[in-house]
Amino acid sequence: MHWFVPYDFSPTLLALWLLAALLFVRGCRRRRVARARQALFWTGMLSIYVSLLTYFDFYALHQFFIDRIQQVLMHHVGPLLMMMAYPLSVWRAALPLRLRTRVLKPMRQSMAWRAFAAVAFNPLLATLAFVAVVLVWLLPRMMTLAMLDVRLYWAMNLSMLASGLIYWGLVVDHRPRPPARMGPGMRVLSPGFSMTPQIIAGAYITFTVKDLYPVFAVCGRVFDINVMVDQQLGGLITWVPAAMVEAFAALVALRIWMNLSNTPRGQARRARLRAAVVAASSGGTGQDRSSAA
Repeated sequence: MHWFVPYDFSPTLLALWLLAALLFVRGCRRRRVARARQALFWTGMLSIYVSLLTYFDFYALHQFFIDRIQQVLMHHVGPLLMMMAYPLSVWRAALPLRLRTRVLKPMRQSMAWRAFAAVAFNPLLATLAFVAVVLVWLLPRMMTLAMLDVRLYWAMNLSMLASGLIYWGLVVDHRPRPPARMGPGMRVLSPGFSMTPQIIAGAYITFTVKDLYPVFAVCGRVFDINVMVDQQLGGLITWVPAAMVEAFAALVALRIWMNLSNTPRGQARRARLRAAVVAASSGGTGQDRSSAA
């Protein structure tokens, strides 16, 4: 049972995880939620729990390639699966009506929330933050500080989790824009932009011939494998599985775009686009004829 006991217990993180779980269960009782959505949500929640709230965290602190697996689970896999379940509407349904009308609605209309949302959920800033938290914490000096300071270690993990939830929430949003903050086409392209720096970083770590993270020798590696093998495995995990998750997300976003194009609103938008193209072509033809005359 020690596998299920957190190595470095965080009551705040556990409380947030339990709150998200309880609200989702309550929301599913109040509104119909497809089993596929429920399966996605609980798989994502399980990925986050295993990576941060079990003894798996001990191995992530003492082996570089395990640390990279942890990063993929809490930054890519878990948040993506959770956001594919569209949990916000379920969580909202779980709240009492009085709380929604007297607290949530005024809060969403306040200037403070609008200013925060304009920054935190800005597509460009969210994408940059999603990539930055990976690259910054991969710097050897930052990794050393995080492994030796528990406060920085949790700052690293929570920043990765938060940026993953925000970014994937924007990418797999099933609504048109507006109210969605990212356009359907950009949702398809964004994972390609975000995966490129991570691929480069993973390739660099994989093919570097010196030990970039000697801090794991200080912490004490738990597996008896060569230092460079450990680093190469970590680089490959940063490179390949993370890129595969983002490619999958791009396919999900493409499917959402195709579904949106089949709605009445999407069909009307295509009709306006065709009319604009025809008008532009007709105008250009008429101008050419006038010039020829």
